[in-house]
Amino acid sequence: MKRNDFRFFHSLRVRWAEIDMQKIVFNAHYLMYVDTAVAAYWRALAMPYESAMHLLDGDLYARKATVEFNASARIDDKLDIGLKCSRIGNSSMNFTSGIFRGDELLVTVELVYVFADPATQTSRPVPQALRDILLGFEAGEAMVRVETGNWATLGKDAQQIRTEVFVQEQKIPAELEWDEADTTALHAVAYNRLGQAIATGRLLQHAPGVSKIGRMAVDRVLRGSGVGAQVLQTLMNQARARGDHEVVLHAQRSAESFYRGLGYAISGDEFEEAGIPHIEMSYRLRNA
Repeated sequence: MKRNDFRFFHSLRVRWAEIDMQKIVFNAHYLMYVDTAVAAYWRALAMPYESAMHLLDGDLYARKATVEFNASARIDDKLDIGLKCSRIGNSSMNFTSGIFRGDELLVTVELVYVFADPATQTSRPVPQALRDILLGFEAGEAMVRVETGNWATLGKDAQQIRTEVFVQEQKIPAELEWDEADTTALHAVAYNRLGQAIATGRLLQHAPGVSKIGRMAVDRVLRGSGVGAQVLQTLMNQARARGDHEVVLHAQRSAESFYRGLGYAISGDEFEEAGIPHIEMSYRLRNA
């Protein structure tokens, strides 16, 4: 098995707590590494696992795990865990994982999961929707689509995400979350292959030639997966298309590094908005 057998990789570093007296990784930790990669795999599918499985009316249960050891990992090794769905049966699915140190294959793991009724844990056929998602991902298909439109078209889904993120999670008073700007803004909502709304943002005309992006919200489980960047880029493209030369936004301090990574720079002083520290940031649009 080689690295190019996989299109999905998850990386980590070996810590002291994972080392035995021989100064190599405890054998059982390799299964933990793969389990971490499985969680990252579902994030790459843009599927919040719990709500997605509820929508699919089932859950996945581990049936079997086989581990083949070739060599050992040591403290501070950077490991890349490749993972792929290698087979989908009637009610079961097989995942193959390779744990690499550079190009060296250290461990191979084969996992078998069964799709089942969560109440009785009796097997059920793998839903066609899940089958299509897994096969599509392995074939390199996009897992997310971003739609743009007005509040009448996308408001219901945008409101759902913003309520979960801003009102329920961040405890922002509902009366501060909703304003008249929603009716004039261009909204963007990202959907996964199950049709679940997973991220949103809006675009306003801040000044002549200047757009303002706001109300950026991503499902808590999928933060860091790239879906927020897709929504932001979609809104920036819309600003560029209408001829604007700059985009400004009020970033929560906790999200500052996210926007910096996408080319935004600080353009104002820190301030509080709804009790949360913010900073003004801006981006100069090219080819506007």
